[in-house]
Amino acid sequence: MRLFVAVYPPKPAVDDLSAQVSRLRTGAAAAAGTNVRLADPANAHLTLAFLGDVPDDRLVDVESALGLAAQTFRDARGSSPRLRLGGGGSFGRGRFTVLWVDVRGEVDGLAVLARLIRSGLRRARLPHDEKPFRAHLTIARPGDRIDRADVLADRETLHDYLGPEWSADELVLMRSHPGPHPTYDRLAAWPV
Repeated sequence: MRLFVAVYPPKPAVDDLSAQVSRLRTGAAAAAGTNVRLADPANAHLTLAFLGDVPDDRLVDVESALGLAAQTFRDARGSSPRLRLGGGGSFGRGRFTVLWVDVRGEVDGLAVLARLIRSGLRRARLPHDEKPFRAHLTIARPGDRIDRADVLADRETLHDYLGPEWSADELVLMRSHPGPHPTYDRLAAWPV
């Protein structure tokens, strides 16, 4: 099964971001029928660790590692990180262009949680992506279906965006089913 670990922003933060996206050139292109692959707001999340394919019989090991990471984080910190979605930019070029929104607030706390998760997965000899953690939320994959100037204009618009503050108080283990319309199953969750 294909797994990842995430924090999900609450509905008010996602709704505020969705309103911002609708004002972007990318959002307008989507409304006009251009396939810019807007991210589904219902699936908006901050990935803390991507495990990829994990054998079913290792699920209990994944849950144990995540439970311990969440408990260690709670014990050391005592409160959940306070975050906001704000700012943003793009990754990639041409058909690989991704538009994203940044995370503001107590991002260092989120980074500590990501390190604890990855350390626990490593100790349990579980697969996970080794890329450095970069807190962001993908909002669109316009690729080369809109002009580069529109992507740059959207980056400038996002630069001034600042959504409502929220508490990252739950760590969630998700199973993904990739494809043109990916779906996700919530497998387990822990307070942080």
